[in-house]
Amino acid sequence: MTLVQKKRLLWISLITAIAAIIISLVLFALSQNINLFYSPSEVAVGNAPKQHMIRVGGMVEKGSMQRAKDGLAVSFVLTDFQHQLTVHYTGILPDLFREGQGIVAQGMLDNNQQFQASEVLAKHDENYMPPEVAQALAKVKNNDKQ
Repeated sequence: MTLVQKKRLLWISLITAIAAIIISLVLFALSQNINLFYSPSEVAVGNAPKQHMIRVGGMVEKGSMQRAKDGLAVSFVLTDFQHQLTVHYTGILPDLFREGQGIVAQGMLDNNQQFQASEVLAKHDENYMPPEVAQALAKVKNNDKQ
């Protein structure tokens, strides 16, 4: 191997090592910011991480919404018709938020299996349901048939 070939090999190795380090750092940073979606059934069986930002979705159970007498705190039960999850939220709910409707909430699951929402997203018309919620509900219905 000549001196020129050795230098080229050294440069290629150095560039490859730097690229691998950069890709590793980017992947690590992205993994910290991913918000995964879970249904109430997945939360109930323990698949959802605690104290980590996640999204949960399902139907707001009728008659479950409770507003605080003072302030903007509200709690409601989210269901996929198999399991329920209590959601606590402080803030202004979307105009289209109603009991019996599909929603997606973003926040953290605490140690008591209570979901502390930082954001609540409601459907935008009567024909729409968030895709994740529709898939989770369909999955539960298929499991019930089996």
